[in-house]
Amino acid sequence: MKKIIYMIAVSASLSFTACEDYLTVDSPDDLTSQSFWRDKADIESALSAAYSQLYFMDYSSDEWTMSEVIWPVEAYREDVVNMGNDAMNYQNWVDLYNYTYTNGNSQVSNYWRHLYRGANFANQILAKSADVPSTNLSESDRKTLMAEAHFLRGYYHMRLLLNWKEIVIRDKYITSGEPAALDKPLSSRLECWDFIIDDLKAATELPESYDPGDVGRATRGAAYAYLGWAYLTRAAEESSGKDEYLKKAVDAFDKVKGYELVPNFESMFNGQNKNSKESIFEMQFTLNDANGANYRTQMHRWIGCSELRGWDEILPSKFLMNEFMKEGKKATDGEYDSRLYATVFYQCDYWNSPEGRIYGKTYDEWFRDDKGAYNRSAFRKFMPATLEKLNMDETAINIPLMRYANVLLMKAEALNQIGQTAQAIELINKVRSVHGNMPKMEGSSKTEVQNQIEHERILEFPLENMRFYDLRRWGKLGVAMKASGRKNFKDSVHDFYPIPQTEHNANGLIK
Repeated sequence: MKKIIYMIAVSASLSFTACEDYLTVDSPDDLTSQSFWRDKADIESALSAAYSQLYFMDYSSDEWTMSEVIWPVEAYREDVVNMGNDAMNYQNWVDLYNYTYTNGNSQVSNYWRHLYRGANFANQILAKSADVPSTNLSESDRKTLMAEAHFLRGYYHMRLLLNWKEIVIRDKYITSGEPAALDKPLSSRLECWDFIIDDLKAATELPESYDPGDVGRATRGAAYAYLGWAYLTRAAEESSGKDEYLKKAVDAFDKVKGYELVPNFESMFNGQNKNSKESIFEMQFTLNDANGANYRTQMHRWIGCSELRGWDEILPSKFLMNEFMKEGKKATDGEYDSRLYATVFYQCDYWNSPEGRIYGKTYDEWFRDDKGAYNRSAFRKFMPATLEKLNMDETAINIPLMRYANVLLMKAEALNQIGQTAQAIELINKVRSVHGNMPKMEGSSKTEVQNQIEHERILEFPLENMRFYDLRRWGKLGVAMKASGRKNFKDSVHDFYPIPQTEHNANGLIK
């Protein structure tokens, strides 16, 4: 999606004015429909604005904004992470970690706002694309661009529904001249899932791939991957239709074609293998600042521990470390699961050996203080590959949002639940072999396979923020939070975030 992303800065005066209603009542709309919706380029400019909300930042925001919204909201509540030392200085982050937040939490409110802003951009495209004359836009292109807008609207609503028990379905483009349109009640989860699934089905009309200049745009594979995830989640929530939804999930995952697992696991998260063969949907970043582009981050500072020149905001938990080592040193190289070393730096023989250098030094050299080296774990995932890039103030590491490994493990989960356990085991072993260099799993019963899936997902997705949704789907949130010491967690209270106070203030139909 490089082309469409780079367009954002170039066309800021267009897309961020013409499309800037954001579900607020005071946004200027200087360009008229007649002067903006002229051709394919105008629609793609509007799409660039819709994609921009994946980053949870405005085009002029600071490089650390995205990290400080997404990971506190999505990751701090998970049992695979601990807060770093500096994070303790921010009460709204501490409240997220400790489950003491209220509906006035600024990070949660910001998260909600950006998702709805993205949805409204998509709604504008769906509403206004019809105004583009057929002389300037082929029907084939119109259909594809509309499918792309449906994907983004479905994606943003799905992120909302994964985090809130009930949400407002925003299916109409709202302008600053329609304040009454903001007043809309919450919809039931049944209604929301129907809406999301319909959007993702519409998005399956997307192409299977794009030219290199547009890499990163949503594809048919992305539509089917998220459709499968929607069905899998819905199966866990609606017992009456469980088997039907599981079968639909398998069918959707079957249609995710053309992808393969990447053996070099860490390369997908350190900038060396952007938009890999495993990547289905990925946030795009670049250090290119031509024409004022600002798609760079300081995520390596936010993820990095203080010893590695980071801000010390997030660290691996003891639970995560124990899970990585649970099976022992069974990998083909005689070590633990290879995903451990691709994900975490920690005190061990490997990271103190000649072949396991951390930016040219041993673990002990980086982490030793005046009392000697100490056993402190730190994330490697999403950290730059080289010392030179570690020392740079900004980074451009892409963030995979949906990977083929996720599709395979979700498909295995669905297959196992409908009794096709042998097929599920094949998929699990494929991920274990390619990413973990691990032998085939032990056990063959439905329960053993489910347990193995849960184990694999812990190892596969740290910092990709899947754990909370997994635990809720499995009905294990309360048990996991209690085990992690999150004593304030209460089932049915903290399973979802509360509707932000900002929405209560703007929407007269929210009780």
